Amino acid sequence: MRMDQVNVIRHKVLVEEQSIRAVARQMGISRNTVSKYLKVSEPKRIVSQPKPSPVMETVAPRIEELLEHWRGRTTAKQRITGTRIHRQLVEEGYQVGITTVRDYLRERRRKRAEVFVPLVHRPGEEAQVDFFEVTVEEDGQMRKAWKFVMRLMYSGRDFVRLYEGCDQLCFLDAHVRAFGYLGGVPERVIYDNLSAAVKKIVGSERELTERFRALVCHYLFEPCFARPAEGHDKGGVEARGKGIRLAHLTPIPKGKTLSEISEVLLREVEMAFTGEQSFAQERRHLRELPERPFEARRVEMISVSRRSTVRIEGATYSVPSQWASLKATAYIGVEDVRIHCRGQCEIYPRERKGSQKIRYRHYLTELAKKAQAVRQVAPELVQELGEPYGRLWEMLVERYGAKEASRVLARIVGALVDHGEEPVADALEAALENGRCDLLSLSERIHDPTQRPQTVEVPEALSGYRVESGRASDYDLLLLGNAGGGDAL
Repeated sequence: MRMDQVNVIRHKVLVEEQSIRAVARQMGISRNTVSKYLKVSEPKRIVSQPKPSPVMETVAPRIEELLEHWRGRTTAKQRITGTRIHRQLVEEGYQVGITTVRDYLRERRRKRAEVFVPLVHRPGEEAQVDFFEVTVEEDGQMRKAWKFVMRLMYSGRDFVRLYEGCDQLCFLDAHVRAFGYLGGVPERVIYDNLSAAVKKIVGSERELTERFRALVCHYLFEPCFARPAEGHDKGGVEARGKGIRLAHLTPIPKGKTLSEISEVLLREVEMAFTGEQSFAQERRHLRELPERPFEARRVEMISVSRRSTVRIEGATYSVPSQWASLKATAYIGVEDVRIHCRGQCEIYPRERKGSQKIRYRHYLTELAKKAQAVRQVAPELVQELGEPYGRLWEMLVERYGAKEASRVLARIVGALVDHGEEPVADALEAALENGRCDLLSLSERIHDPTQRPQTVEVPEALSGYRVESGRASDYDLLLLGNAGGGDAL
């Protein structure tokens, strides 16, 4: 009987002094039951022996055979269910109910379920690493990004950074930043079996990729890996990654660049951290950083095209025209690309696949010879060169028109090639101050910027005439005028 019923029986007989017969009649139980609970205040639990189950014993071996036979013919969505097994058993002539089949499968799962062991985390001993897919708003556009998290398991200190992808370059760069941020290196770092680190799984051993092995040798930590498809082997960082996403990436963060969003995210995670004392203790147990950080950049040999451009990961970059048709070395980083050739180096912010970055300074020698090309790229060229070239181009176009202005600008580009940007800019500034651009004397002023254009004496007979500007078309009009009878003058 339930404890509340036992309490009523005892209260009626022992407190209200009713007879056993009366209490038995009121509660609809026998007098022996009333007497039994007057002697004990709590009913004894009788452990019953499991009942024999002949049907289960008959079908259990066949269920195991079916599970083994079908094991390689399932997916996560097309999995084996109790209903499917029951149907198969009935088709084979077994007399069994679906509840019996489901009970067997439930007990089978319980026995095979993994038992988790409570772990002990010691200072400086262990860090866990993982990537998580997130959504951000970069420069007004919603896009997918990857969040790298490294968590020190003793103190709970986290390093977080967002990346364009989760490839090996981002993976290595994140380690360099994380170790620098934490101020040391833990003894062990635990990972999934991600391709950036693991080339091949051989039993319980891992064959590391060449670049990841170099990182391990540089910082001297022990890489450990979770069992395949067992992410809970590093449950600390798994749970923390989800927590950061909900606490600091909701609502969706926005910023001009991914780096800007990352810096804000890391500051928020720092402010929310409350284990400063534990981290100070753990910091003393971390291995010291090497003298120089690991070079996470990927090195590639690339060919320079006849257009003096190179393609790196689907993006196009210009290089000096003297490099055309040569071989160059690209040092590819997460945020920038460095291109080396014959002792020179060009540095570009890393562009996305399909985009291009052209610097027209690389083509000054060619532009000096190609006025038509100058005309097509003049706005981009003068913007890159800066002032006073912007004002100069406007003045030239206004005075001569775009076609003739491009020829004049090509001559100035030739002066840039011969004399350098600074002296040419000084000469142009001096010319523009006077509202003119006397290109015939430009080369003399480049050699001596203080020299002003010499004054040419005009014959007295012509002193009354003023020539605003001269163009080839003006002479055509004069010729037409003479042909018509000389009235044009």
